[in-house]
Amino acid sequence: MLDHDAFSESIDIFCEEFGNSEIDLIVGIESRGFIFGAPLALRLGCPFAIARKPGKLPAETVSAEYELEYGTDSVQIHKDAIKEGDKVLIIDDLIATGGTAQAVGELVTKCQGDITGFAFLINLAELKGSDKLKPHPVFAIIDF
Repeated sequence: MLDHDAFSESIDIFCEEFGNSEIDLIVGIESRGFIFGAPLALRLGCPFAIARKPGKLPAETVSAEYELEYGTDSVQIHKDAIKEGDKVLIIDDLIATGGTAQAVGELVTKCQGDITGFAFLINLAELKGSDKLKPHPVFAIIDF
């Protein structure tokens, strides 16, 4: 984020990729997904919602668990953030094993939204996290 030009270019690339897509809502994954999701939502003219760790959202939430190397964790979203039939783009800075993104996808489904796709700045391709997100489209600006 210290490099304004690189940050601006990343938002431009996301806009080019998703500018013609039907997106009703962007969901950013805590916490760096907020950094990319909010300006993208602003540029695409759609609302922005956040998926957070448990206990950080003030209103009624929906939760989904995911596996960690040595246990489980969960993510939450406000119950009223996603309307039935909303076309939702899920965004984060990085995908590694894909567990968090997959759990946020489950939240979208629980709220009766439709996943348009997943967007990431970086994909750690060797870890094959994007495989967990199939059959949904996955876009990453950088593949490592």
